[in-house]
Amino acid sequence: MYFRFMMEHDALHISVDCVIFGYDDNGLKVLLINQQLPNNGLGLDIKSQPQLPGDLILINEGLLEAAKRVLLELTQLNGIYLKQFHAFGDPTRVQDAKDRAWLQSLRTLPDQRVITVAYFGLVSLQDFSPKPASFAGSVHWVDLNDIPALAFDHNEILSSGFEALREQLESHHISFELLPKKFTLSQLQALYELVLDKKFDKRNFRKNVKRMPHVVPLNEKQKGVMHKPAQLFSFNPNEISE
Repeated sequence: MYFRFMMEHDALHISVDCVIFGYDDNGLKVLLINQQLPNNGLGLDIKSQPQLPGDLILINEGLLEAAKRVLLELTQLNGIYLKQFHAFGDPTRVQDAKDRAWLQSLRTLPDQRVITVAYFGLVSLQDFSPKPASFAGSVHWVDLNDIPALAFDHNEILSSGFEALREQLESHHISFELLPKKFTLSQLQALYELVLDKKFDKRNFRKNVKRMPHVVPLNEKQKGVMHKPAQLFSFNPNEISE
C-alpha cells in the first residue's frame, strides 16, 4: 500500500499558468506564447500551438515565486500584478492527442499527471513589451475576442481567469493596473464597460469616480490628441479605505 502511494505521488507534477491581460484604447488583450518546436531527432510529428505562459514549478520555490520566474523566463515580463485565482486538476488535462508529441519531445516523463495553479496578471500595454525566451518561440498579444484553440486546457483556464478579473475589478481596485499611470475618466469608463460588459451613464460614472479618494485629479491634460484634451488622473493606493 505504501509503495502504491509513493508511485502515485511520484507521478504528480505541479505547474503554474499565467493569464496576462493587457489593455489599451484598442481593447483588452491576452498574452500568448507559441511553443518552440524542438529539434531532437525523435521523428515526432510536432505542431506548434499557442498557449498561456506556464511551466512546472521547481522543488524549492513557492507558487507565486514560480509564477514570477516562469513569466520572466518565457516572456521577459517582470514586476507586474499577479493574483492566484484557481487550480486545475483534471487527471486528463495534459493527455489530449494534440499535446502529446510536444510533451514527449520536451519532458523525460511526459505521461505524468500535472496539476496547475493559475494566476492572472494585469498590465498597461504601453508600459510593457514582452519578448520570447526559453521554449517560447514567439510571444504576442491577442484580442480577447480572437482567442484561438490553445494547448492543453488553456482555453478553460483563460475563461476562468477572465471571470476572476470581472469579479475582482471593483472590489479589489485592480482596474488601475491595466491603465497608464496617468489616465482619463473616459479610459477608465471604457475599461469598466469592456470587462463588465455593461454600459454606464457618463455623468453618473464620473460623479461616482470623483468621490473616490484614491482617484487623484492632476493638473494636467492629454497631449497630442485630435479632440479637446481631457483632464488626467492618477491612482493612489494609499487612499483606499478599508
